[in-house]
Amino acid sequence: MLTCKDFLKELSDYLDEATDRELRAKLEQHITECPNCWVITDTTRKTIKIYKGMEPYPIPSDVESRLMRALEKKMAAKGH
Repeated sequence: MLTCKDFLKELSDYLDEATDRELRAKLEQHITECPNCWVITDTTRKTIKIYKGMEPYPIPSDVESRLMRALEKKMAAKGH
């Protein structure tokens, strides 16, 4: 029997239809029995659908610069 933790580990592959037939059947069985995982799956599917339908939006250069500086600072702090 799959736990919710097991299900969440496989969610990405499940949504990408990259799981084998046996595992997919177990995941689908879990969704029918677990309302929380069903909601997570449904919400994630809808989010992906919306995201894929959007046009790319460029990041303003000042925001990109600040983001890159913050990332560089964070990486330096971790010793990378």
